[in-house]
Amino acid sequence: MIFRAATAGDVPAIVALLADDVLGARREAPGDPAYAQAFAAIAADANQLLAVADVDGRVVGCLQLTFTPGLSHRGAWRGQVESVRIAADQRGTGLGRRFLEWAIEHCRARGCRMVQLTTDKSRADARRFYESLGFTASHEGMKLAL
Repeated sequence: MIFRAATAGDVPAIVALLADDVLGARREAPGDPAYAQAFAAIAADANQLLAVADVDGRVVGCLQLTFTPGLSHRGAWRGQVESVRIAADQRGTGLGRRFLEWAIEHCRARGCRMVQLTTDKSRADARRFYESLGFTASHEGMKLAL
């Protein structure tokens, strides 16, 4: 198993992972050309890292890291983790834990003082998983769909 930056060729597998749950099935549309455009924008931005977990050439996990500079917390950089997915047949194997630990180390190496993420309130298992890694629900997240 390796963790690596995603390539354009990985996009269909990543979209399939994103679509393979109750929430993703409603919002993802495999085959939509918008994914290629989004990948190009992510790949061109030095503060973005779309990563995959690869087992024997098969993409079995994905996540996106965004590195954000800020003035608060004495000019701290933050690592934002988004779109974490692990293939159904790989859940419970420790892969997700190793992948998140890898992501946290990437944030540390980039000089981030904190790592943050959001998870849908309906994802109780995900919340327990993130708490087991040391994340705390210290803030109430809010979103506005446009």
